[in-house]
Amino acid sequence: MLQGGPGPPRAPGDSGPGPEVLGSSPVTIVVTSEADTWDVDTSSCLGRGPFVDWEQLPEPQPPAPIPQDVLDRPPKELKRLAREGCWAGSHAGRARLYPRLIRQVSCRLVTPDAPVYGDVAARLFGQRGVSSHPLPEFLEGCPVPTYRLNPRGVAALKKILICVGALFPDITHGPLLPALAALLLHYSRDEAQCFESLSRLIASNAPHAAYVDQSFLAHQASCMTFGDLANKHCPAAHRLIAGAADNVLEVYSEWLWWLFPGLPFAYAVRVLDVFLLEGQKVLYRIALALLKLFRLSVGPAGPRGSDIKAELQAFAGNIAQHVSVDKLLERAFGIRLFSRKEIWLLQMANRKALMERGITVVQRRPCFHLAVDMQKFSSSIVTAQEMRLVWSWIPERFSLFPPLLLFSTSQDGCSLQRFYTCCEGYEPTVLLIKTTEGEVCGAFLSSDWSERKKSGGTSGFFGTGECFVFTVRPEAERYEWVLVQRPELAKAVPRPRQRSPSPAPPSPPGSPRHLAVPSAPGRGRLSPFLAVRHFLLPSKTASMFMAGSRDGIVIGGGGGQALALDSNLLWGRTERCETFANPPLCRENFQLQLLEVWGFQRA
Repeated sequence: MLQGGPGPPRAPGDSGPGPEVLGSSPVTIVVTSEADTWDVDTSSCLGRGPFVDWEQLPEPQPPAPIPQDVLDRPPKELKRLAREGCWAGSHAGRARLYPRLIRQVSCRLVTPDAPVYGDVAARLFGQRGVSSHPLPEFLEGCPVPTYRLNPRGVAALKKILICVGALFPDITHGPLLPALAALLLHYSRDEAQCFESLSRLIASNAPHAAYVDQSFLAHQASCMTFGDLANKHCPAAHRLIAGAADNVLEVYSEWLWWLFPGLPFAYAVRVLDVFLLEGQKVLYRIALALLKLFRLSVGPAGPRGSDIKAELQAFAGNIAQHVSVDKLLERAFGIRLFSRKEIWLLQMANRKALMERGITVVQRRPCFHLAVDMQKFSSSIVTAQEMRLVWSWIPERFSLFPPLLLFSTSQDGCSLQRFYTCCEGYEPTVLLIKTTEGEVCGAFLSSDWSERKKSGGTSGFFGTGECFVFTVRPEAERYEWVLVQRPELAKAVPRPRQRSPSPAPPSPPGSPRHLAVPSAPGRGRLSPFLAVRHFLLPSKTASMFMAGSRDGIVIGGGGGQALALDSNLLWGRTERCETFANPPLCRENFQLQLLEVWGFQRA
């Protein structure tokens, strides 16, 4: 018996009903009815296949012409044409182009094709038989949008997904597969062609360019990667979500649903146009653009209700009220993401962290929550709610783990040597400072403080571009590496050599002593994301993250130091620096009331 859940709200002006959904989370098994006929369809009608209610998908008059040599264009120009909607006005154009675009996808040598589908479908369903096959187990808990497929199309969609399950037994979780199959079926001449296209996307082996997550572990790592990207590229929206949701990770775990089945068909298929050429990075872009637009739509008053997940889904379904599909894509491709390789490295790091937390390939639902326990957390500097905000800023792979107090001046005394002893061996760490004026600021430091010893007797900066500084009181704000804020300043190429920055200016009277400016960062263990070695830096001072010696510690450099603490951990200074482009984090010359360092409690 068919079980269904309601699709997202339909945008006004969107032709036809919204994307019907055969199944929706948390757990749904869809079983075909006894009336389903499992024949292998071989009919074809270019751009007007038998699987769709085409009356609900009117074609622009006249259809937009597509250049005859479009597939001979250079890849960069082909991407530009897809982004601009070159074939968006012609169903027949998409039907011609999609199979040819997908045939260009590099994939594994042994990949099921159309004839294989015919054989397997005949074996599973008979030539014109009746069956009650359930959808594959890997779709448990996943929405199955049908968009504007007619009953014949819905039956074909189920057949294709069942055959995918039979021929790709290694897939244990594939939330994107139903939407891809349903959209491709609109522009396929028959089921076999749709299956072959879907199989090539599944079997893609292009470096750093996956199309489809195929396990719960991979999908959850993608969700965490989106959380990292949202944290960096949509700070206002991230702060809104962190304040409105009990669990930020849970909100970001549904980012894919904002697109499929969240977006109206006209928007979803434009996303598919570009996705077929550019892979998963496109989905991150579109979801980030939706997040930015959502933040603008709620205004200063914030979300209207308490369920921000539902509000985000409703916003995606009604996106036509806010922006056209062309403007949405324009905004998405205006976001300066890092390279595909950098994003892949981040995803691999998130995957490793999930495995440390016990998340497996076959797991269905997350078994973890934001790691700051509101009941058990205790700090002399910040409240549990303030720590949750700070924890939401750090990379997702670390926020899985609860905070562990490593050092506190109230317990361990004002000793820099004790500071180093307590903090060494932990990577990363969060430093919190409360001044005698009641201001609270701090830093997220990506590297182990023992790295300072690699410079020998001289002080040297180390760390990676994941470091940032922040304020908590009187206002909460985060200041990231300047190349995160302005990636256009650097080129993502390896730098053969990095020069040591020039000496820092002498310290003014009464302020903490400035450390000598460092030598080049070490070549040892680096963060897998935003490592300095991946960028041609715009200046000598763009990578001064953290440094320590027996004279004190410094965070940030170039034209000033974001934070500098003396050897007694009693006095500090804060200035604007070139590494983080931050304003002073509190009064420029301050006295410490308390200092805490927090690490991450791993299993």
